[in-house]
Amino acid sequence: MSTELPTTIFPKDFIRTSADYILSQQLADGCIPWFAGHYADPWDHVEAAMGLSIAGEFAAAKRAYEWLASVQLADGSWWAAYKNGGVDNRERRESNFVAYIATGIWHHYLIAGEREFLLQFWPVVEKALDFVLALQSEHGEIQWAVDGQGAPLQDALITGCASIYKSLECGINIAVTLGRPRTDWVVARERLGVALRDKPERFDRTWESKDRFSMDWFYPVLTGVFGAAEARARLQKKWPEFVVEDLGCRCVNDEPWVTVAESCELTMALLAAGERSKAETIYRGLHRWQDKDGGYWTGYVYRDQAVWPEEKTTWTVGAMLLAADALAGLTPASGLFTQVNLLNAPQNSEGLDHLHQLELSGSQR
Repeated sequence: MSTELPTTIFPKDFIRTSADYILSQQLADGCIPWFAGHYADPWDHVEAAMGLSIAGEFAAAKRAYEWLASVQLADGSWWAAYKNGGVDNRERRESNFVAYIATGIWHHYLIAGEREFLLQFWPVVEKALDFVLALQSEHGEIQWAVDGQGAPLQDALITGCASIYKSLECGINIAVTLGRPRTDWVVARERLGVALRDKPERFDRTWESKDRFSMDWFYPVLTGVFGAAEARARLQKKWPEFVVEDLGCRCVNDEPWVTVAESCELTMALLAAGERSKAETIYRGLHRWQDKDGGYWTGYVYRDQAVWPEEKTTWTVGAMLLAADALAGLTPASGLFTQVNLLNAPQNSEGLDHLHQLELSGSQR
């Protein structure tokens, strides 16, 4: 694994200082909270763990996944947040949070190449994705959460479903690699893709549209829902709405607030769309928000010329490392968020029939 980075884009010792910050926040049991004294949630915990894998901190990354496995519920899910060795939020279990374990496990395997690691975590991934897909509707979208009693909360998020789309790709690849293909996951992913591309009415049905959030704009590009031409057109359409020149990506279109993690994810989405020059320009400016301890401030309110909130989140550092890998090809996982690499496996006749119907509809990616 190379750790030599182009100094025009990355500061010296960037990987080491970033990894050291995440390690400094990781608890003895493997949990990675947002920052010391705060809670951890399953999605952001995985994002930080992926940063550790990129830095070659395999033992710490494995501890992070072992902690997540240790608190997995019997139905395959996780609560929304954990703190001080216990559950911090029992109000809901979010589908995209639950699915993200598949992305993290596949990412670590691509870098470390340890088949035993995949075997160890296969039951965790399988239970998690089966929980998530039980929330898929007949229209293809996936309900965003279940409540504290396990009842589905009947609506869907574009960003959450797009994240699940990538997690399904990773879960399918894990299954194929282990010789345990899940054709039903392949079909579910295709149905989800159709919903994301062609059925906007299935999202934000019971609340105000989330289209003011930049993630709804670029996440379907980041996770491979659209091909390159469609991806470029999508990013161009709202570029002036969300991108602030020389600063980065807004979190929402109606606030003067750019955030580092969203800017990193937009960097990777731009690479996926073949817009490398724009990706480098955005990413290069983000290092101004690294603190002396290696952490990165979450965001910047440019109207007030102030860092806000005054938090250095571990998942922001994880996003910085993921974008660095995507730009510089540091590890074998560098293309995870810039390419779709779905491994093939034998499919049963039911799955083939369903996929054939999707092809005929013109909706297959």
